Amino acid sequence: MKYTKREFEKLLKDKLMSECNVTLDTASADQIYRCLAMITRQIMSDHQKQFQSKVLGEGKKQVYYLCMEFLMGRSLRTSLFNLGLNEVAESVLADADIKIDTIYDQEPDAGLGNGGLGRLAACYLDGMATTDICGTGYSILYEYGIFKQKIVDGWQQERADNWLPGGQVWLKSHPDQAVEVRFDGEIHENWDHGFHYIQHTNYNSVMAIPSDMYVQGYDGKGVAKLRLWQAKAPDFDMSSFSLGNYNTAMSKNASAELISKVLYPNDNHVEGKILRLRQQYFLSAASIGDIVQNHLSTYGTLENLPDKVAIQLNDTHPTLAIPEMMRILLDECGFGWDKSFNICQKVFSYTNHTVMAEALEKWNVDIFKMTLPRIYQIVVEMDRRAREELAKAFPGDQGKIDYMALIGDNQVRMANICAYTANSINGVSKLHSEIIKESVFHDYYLFKPNAFKNVTNGIAYRRWLLASNPGLCKLLDETIGDGYKHDASDLTKLNKYADDKTVLKKLNEIKLANKKDFASYLAKSTGQIIDPNSIFDCQVKRMHEYKRQHLNALNIAAEYLYLKNNPNAEFTPKTYIFGAKAAPGYYMAKQMIRMICKLGKMIDEDPAVRGKLRIVYLEDYCVSLSERLMPASEVSEQISLAGTEASGTGNMKFMLNGAITLGTLDGANVEIADAAGHENEIIFGMLTPEVNALKGMGYHPNAFINGDNTAMAVLDFLEKGWNGENFSEVTSNLRNSDPYMVMADFKDYRRAQHDLQELYRDKQKWNHMSLMNISNAGIFSADRSIMDYARDIWGATPVK
Repeated sequence: MKYTKREFEKLLKDKLMSECNVTLDTASADQIYRCLAMITRQIMSDHQKQFQSKVLGEGKKQVYYLCMEFLMGRSLRTSLFNLGLNEVAESVLADADIKIDTIYDQEPDAGLGNGGLGRLAACYLDGMATTDICGTGYSILYEYGIFKQKIVDGWQQERADNWLPGGQVWLKSHPDQAVEVRFDGEIHENWDHGFHYIQHTNYNSVMAIPSDMYVQGYDGKGVAKLRLWQAKAPDFDMSSFSLGNYNTAMSKNASAELISKVLYPNDNHVEGKILRLRQQYFLSAASIGDIVQNHLSTYGTLENLPDKVAIQLNDTHPTLAIPEMMRILLDECGFGWDKSFNICQKVFSYTNHTVMAEALEKWNVDIFKMTLPRIYQIVVEMDRRAREELAKAFPGDQGKIDYMALIGDNQVRMANICAYTANSINGVSKLHSEIIKESVFHDYYLFKPNAFKNVTNGIAYRRWLLASNPGLCKLLDETIGDGYKHDASDLTKLNKYADDKTVLKKLNEIKLANKKDFASYLAKSTGQIIDPNSIFDCQVKRMHEYKRQHLNALNIAAEYLYLKNNPNAEFTPKTYIFGAKAAPGYYMAKQMIRMICKLGKMIDEDPAVRGKLRIVYLEDYCVSLSERLMPASEVSEQISLAGTEASGTGNMKFMLNGAITLGTLDGANVEIADAAGHENEIIFGMLTPEVNALKGMGYHPNAFINGDNTAMAVLDFLEKGWNGENFSEVTSNLRNSDPYMVMADFKDYRRAQHDLQELYRDKQKWNHMSLMNISNAGIFSADRSIMDYARDIWGATPVK
């Protein structure tokens, strides 16, 4: 439904009066934000009801996407945009002398995620809504999202991210649809007249209360729903309270509600591990309970569940959905084992997001058994049957069977539960999907080769292009029309302007204007001054050794030393922009942040190089900050060790906005280079087979340091430090173990950075490269990813 300016103005004024008892000219920015959000949510809720009734009318398959993280960012701008109401809202506010950006800035980021995994899940809800696939996301309503990051004297400090006061307005609670989740206790098996039934006693109950938020598809009828579960104690322990045991009464409540208190408790201690396991089962059990209830209320039977339901497990965190579904089918529906497992095989598919061993979750059997006694029994039986089946497939190969088993070495192995059960196992880029077949899941690939698929990640590109880069959109509208707003593959029409000097000049002007806007925003918000005429070289992602922010820092230190020794050398000024949070318990990542920040401060205080080199550390990097940075970016640092990054999605946002990838051939960088042309990216470093060969020989970083004067000088410089501080923990790690082969790629990385400077001086060439990236970014749309899933994995079709 479209609104005229007058209609929308009346809607807003009425809402301000009824909710806040104020007029538009006396309302605060926060009141206007809340009322606009309420109006938007109501429109999306109405759309969702209409969409859902069509889904049921057409008997469509419903897709349920389970993920521990959904990094939603802000909702107001994108929702108004997708509803086609952004211009009318802007106009109504402008008449009252209010800038709509001021209103958008009232909204906190919904930081219910850590990084790429949660942002991907958010993009996929947008993709499902836009392509009219009926999709529901499930996660936890964390009271505190990803922490607020403060950098104090170079050190990361974590502060609670209390996002709910401003974010609550998007949520509609449904306490009547609560699901009970049971932990702990004992299991008793009984037989009665030939019927097997299970009794669970002395358990602790937690109620999962759902709240829904909606994601509107672009200019279409589709709306996706994100159902977030909040943990509550089932009731208040009045008897303990009446007896004066106030602490007992309160602690029962507190321990139940701790489950949805904070995103990812630090799990480097036993209490943290138990809480994390409780979070995962809470999400899985509540979601499966809800899915089953929805299905039964529509169809009255679970016999046809595989025809009407597809459940995607995004990473291993929601694995327990599988044994929980088994529990419901076996214990509550009375289905036999084979029938129950057959249903599970048909409905569940699994996306793997990493090849790193530490991320393939395993749970200590004793903790698992104590916390989830019935689920443990089911997993034990799954393991027994799996071993029997695997013994037939691989006779006599006990080593292989033990490696593939669901329980082994006193651990429950989540990835193996997924691989054994799921009808589809997919990686998230072409390279990654091949790597998992060759490495972590090689034996499962031999066992069920047809289950292995690839779906390359995609982004909700309208958020980072249409809503964030109006200057570029204007140029696109003038050159290729506005079809790309509906279908990203239309961007390829820009290819024919690759050598059009007028278009390339305009592209250059748009980039400069975006850089000036970002510099102005940065100066206002942080006081940091950057030169819009310098190269904006960006590395924004989680702080992690495998992402190799320290490789970038080593090169900056090398450039600093070079400029000190060669003050008159030709050098294009560069601004290095970092944004990253380190996991609270990850000491080395925090050391890397300190090194980057201190290096930046030293450079800033040195007048000899200040005009040529600059480091900016974006504190508390989040989705909203990303929306501001991407249009201004020129170099996209994607420098993980080949074979370690599953895909990446930041690389796609940069590409879409015309930044050149400076990267290894890792993750989706491979497909980005294939799409835009390798000559339009700056590629360096070892390839995955070379990395594996070097590991096989035994990697010694000193072999790469000793013959390289620059490497030795930089490591010595950082080791000694300055102003009484040094970075010996980082340098010692690089000299002695260097797990992600920074030193092996250092020399070629410096070569790539040198090439970048040369290319940048040729503005025509650089803008040509930039255009080729924009015009070939369409394949990385979440709409395309969702259609791949729907066709190849879910067997779901769009609503007509």
